Amino acid sequence: MAEESTEEKTEKPTSKKREETRNKGEVAKSKELSSVVVLFSGLFAMGTFGSFMLSNIHELMKGIFSNPTINDQSVTGVLEFIQQFIFSFLVIIGPLLAAVFIGAVLSNVMQVGFMFSGEPIKPKFSKLNPLKGLKRLVSMQSLMELAKSIVKLIIIGVTAYLTIIHEMDNVSMLGELGIGSIFQYIFSIVFRIFLRCSIAMAVLAVLDYGYQKWEFEKKLKMGKQEIKDEYKKTDGDPLVKSRIKTIQMEMARKRMMQAVPEADVIITNPTHFAVALKYDSLNMNAPKLVAKGAGEIAGRIKSLAAEHNVPVVENKELARNIYKLVEIGSEIPTELFQAVAEVLAYIYKLKGKYNK
Repeated sequence: MAEESTEEKTEKPTSKKREETRNKGEVAKSKELSSVVVLFSGLFAMGTFGSFMLSNIHELMKGIFSNPTINDQSVTGVLEFIQQFIFSFLVIIGPLLAAVFIGAVLSNVMQVGFMFSGEPIKPKFSKLNPLKGLKRLVSMQSLMELAKSIVKLIIIGVTAYLTIIHEMDNVSMLGELGIGSIFQYIFSIVFRIFLRCSIAMAVLAVLDYGYQKWEFEKKLKMGKQEIKDEYKKTDGDPLVKSRIKTIQMEMARKRMMQAVPEADVIITNPTHFAVALKYDSLNMNAPKLVAKGAGEIAGRIKSLAAEHNVPVVENKELARNIYKLVEIGSEIPTELFQAVAEVLAYIYKLKGKYNK
């Protein structure tokens, strides 16, 4: 086990390893890419429905603070009023919430496809180990997250500073504007800050996604012994499979030899090949090959034929063709039927079964 744990992982992961990892909820996914997509979705909704939401929120707040309609002054009445206010507010910002929700779903589907796994939310007591927690704290992944957080702070800070510094000349004129115009101006500045930050963070997100894919593939790599162990679990031990195959071949050979005494003729070449044929005109359309062999097996077939008085005919070309072209239990093909029929006719004539 120690050798397996310290084995260098240089091999590409198998499809089974990928499937098992995915079932555990472990996939290559960039949180930064999801954040950027959600942010762009929110900005799109704000740019498209911003005026609608702002004006409706203004009217809602104006109606509440200038002319509150609370008919029932009891606790129940106040709660109903608050509930109605919250519902109206959610309807107004509904396009923003819908855009953010759709963006969050699509950002994950684009990266990992449709996937559901309850494995990540299962409680794991190993996570309570302080040593493992410290190890995760100082891991390469943690350092990368820290670096990304610092870069994001720099991007947001620099973008906000550069945007606001260019608007300082306009700030002095805000006193001459109405409340609605001031809110629209502030909204436009905030919108520009978020848009510029999103564009800058999109580059960071693409780089992060590439890194996450590389890190994930590196984590999935397997050692040669690990692949062998997986192959054994999936397809069985090669030694056991080889032994089973040997036993199966031996059993098939025994069944084949049991059919030799009942054959009508054995055709040989005469030393290398031997094939045993049987023909029953009532049940067969053509003669059937019941046994065949080469070398030592051919010798055993001829020995059995001699023991049970099965005729043996030497025909080198026919024996070789039947051995190569016909499987045990199959009927003789039409191209060989004429030659086989002549042999059987000769045998029947010797046995007195052939009558002119």
